[in-house]
Amino acid sequence: MARLALLSVSDKTGLIDFARSLVEEFGFEIVSSGGTAQAIQAAGIPVTKVADYTGSPEILGGRVKTLHPRIHGGILARRDVPQDVTDLEANDIRPFDLVAVNLYPFEQMIAKPDVTLAEAVEQIDIGGPAMIRAAAKNFAHLTVLCEPAMYATYLQELRQQGEVSFEFRAACAQKAFWHTSNYDRAIAAYLGSRESVGARSSTPVQGSREELPQQFAISGERVQSLRYGENPHQPAAWYQTGTSATGWAAATKLQGKELSYNNLVDLEAARRIITEFTDVPAATIIKHTNPCGTALGTTISEAYEKAFNADSVSAFGGIVALNRAIDVATATALTKTFLECVVAPECEPEAREILASKSKVRVLTLPNVETLHETSLHTIKAIAGGFLVQASDDLVADTKQWQMVTEKQPTPEQLEELLFAWKVCKHVKSNAIVVTRDRATLGVGAGQMNRVGSVQIALEQAGEKAQGAVLASDGFFPFDDSVKTAAAAGITAIVQPGGSLRDADSVKAANELGIVMVLTGVRHFLH
Repeated sequence: MARLALLSVSDKTGLIDFARSLVEEFGFEIVSSGGTAQAIQAAGIPVTKVADYTGSPEILGGRVKTLHPRIHGGILARRDVPQDVTDLEANDIRPFDLVAVNLYPFEQMIAKPDVTLAEAVEQIDIGGPAMIRAAAKNFAHLTVLCEPAMYATYLQELRQQGEVSFEFRAACAQKAFWHTSNYDRAIAAYLGSRESVGARSSTPVQGSREELPQQFAISGERVQSLRYGENPHQPAAWYQTGTSATGWAAATKLQGKELSYNNLVDLEAARRIITEFTDVPAATIIKHTNPCGTALGTTISEAYEKAFNADSVSAFGGIVALNRAIDVATATALTKTFLECVVAPECEPEAREILASKSKVRVLTLPNVETLHETSLHTIKAIAGGFLVQASDDLVADTKQWQMVTEKQPTPEQLEELLFAWKVCKHVKSNAIVVTRDRATLGVGAGQMNRVGSVQIALEQAGEKAQGAVLASDGFFPFDDSVKTAAAAGITAIVQPGGSLRDADSVKAANELGIVMVLTGVRHFLH
């Protein structure tokens, strides 16, 4: 008797060629449902519709079509169990050799900005997961394929051996369970999220709060194995969440070596900074997740030059993110020093030719890199026995909510500079101090055990350029010593969260020294 295949797919990529090979090369008979049957029939390939095979019509607008004993009996039957064989014969059920099923595009549906809850619910597949799980459970006797990319390997197994190996069937089963697990996770996360009912603003503002769900699951598909992790003795791999390429998985590498673990970590840090600036050309250079230079300019080349000159020593071997297309002038500047990676929304053809002279530099284009927020709604850290989850620090700074606490008030120009410094400081490891002028960083103090040390590092780096500059601190000043140190170096304005029991001391020192102090009411610790 001919082998029997059940085909029921939403993603019809490669379906017709696969079905034709099954029938013409290996003599399969095909049972299929809905649109899959129509597509196969339209291609002139013999197919039996599920309704004809089961004797039961599709009902409820197609919601019920494969949930039938002739389908699931044929999938779950164990051919080495006499009772199962007897049941098949008594009920005129044929065993399936192949089940090729993929699921309704739920994640693609909920990715649409205007999707309704009702529309999302209609994309929750019922029969598909049931068939996949049944076939995966019975992998000892049949093969389950849950994505088009698996068709070619299955056919290769048949061509080489005349049958499918146990090892291949087992591997397909494991993949199938991951597939349905991820599908269920996406549904549960969507239904459990406040976004599904429009409760969370797409642009969180200062003071907003979000309650995290009772259950939180993460899963991913490996994009590639990496040479190693942070150090050569640590194995590492890159995984993407979801069924479609988003975030860094959607980037195009134009040239250069393979991306490393550290490259990707630093690229993400650079991306997060660049999302702070959309209305004006901006550039940032990252070393070990901290910005050694960030700047705005009238052109992207000017922004990069300012960022580079902020700390040209540390920029060596850095990671560069730009929020505008790489043009000729910028490409020329980029080739003047050694860089690990460069990412931008686009790269002009002439610029690409210039960058090719530095063939080892990894050059990536990532559309909307400057506005890509949706891939980072949460940050996750592993701890012993579990993990921690928090909403990403994506509050939008609002200067109207800042407190101008000193006698000397900031000018409009100073307020703009303070806002720039504050946005950069948010992305520097605590304790964080950032000194800026003319929308460019001059000094950055990062990751020190005390704030005084960070102040000293940032001011020392800024040097004489600190005259007339502003200073941002990610946390409050518990003492007035840092205020006095900043004023002595020429700082004219300070922005900090406030909230210390000794805020009054810092404000008093600022008044005595004739400098501006602004309190944001929000801190941005980054550990």
